[in-house]
Amino acid sequence: MAVENESASVKPVSELDAGVAGSSARRVYERRKAKDEERLRQKRGKLGGIAVALSDEKQSTKAWATGAVGEERLGAWLDSLVSESIAVLHDRRIPGTKANIDHIAVKTAGIWVIDAKRNKGKPELRMEGGILRPRVEKVLVGRRDCTKLVDGVLKQIDLVRGLVGDVPVTGALCFVEAEWPLIGGAFTTRGVHALWPKRLAKMLAEADGSVDVPAVRQTVATHLKPA
Repeated sequence: MAVENESASVKPVSELDAGVAGSSARRVYERRKAKDEERLRQKRGKLGGIAVALSDEKQSTKAWATGAVGEERLGAWLDSLVSESIAVLHDRRIPGTKANIDHIAVKTAGIWVIDAKRNKGKPELRMEGGILRPRVEKVLVGRRDCTKLVDGVLKQIDLVRGLVGDVPVTGALCFVEAEWPLIGGAFTTRGVHALWPKRLAKMLAEADGSVDVPAVRQTVATHLKPA
């Protein structure tokens, strides 16, 4: 996606909305929760209030709150890194879809597109296939196959690359509550890093470059609005 005639529409960096981490996920959670409670009240009639108080949240609804918390925690961590050489944007809407990019960090060495996840279990990279079958890399967290998460980050990387041209773009899956080992643990698959917040912060602090952080932040923020 090429940058189109920015001169008339780009606002000064100081006026750009950095976004609020987890805000769109939390709004979805609140809407779903309200609808679930309303359906239960209608179903139970006069006992609806009691039924709501005693019922557990639907797992499909609760998942949005879980995701929001993960984004909020990682967002706070990233905000603590902001400086003249690192700028951060949160919860950016992907044009033409209901999806969003959780976090974008712009630094002098390039851009990081970051997807926050709150999965439980130990993340690991598993290789399958071999002599008779093509080798395939799979991402597991505990026993759950999370390989599709990598596909999502790769699409986000392509989107951002289309906005910034030659600026390097790196992708990351940051598991904020996973069971990481004391030594090692982080891995890379198809160019996407799988890691935890402290490791991500260390990598964001590494390397230097010549990227104009305010200008690139302005370009990205202008084209990817807060969700």
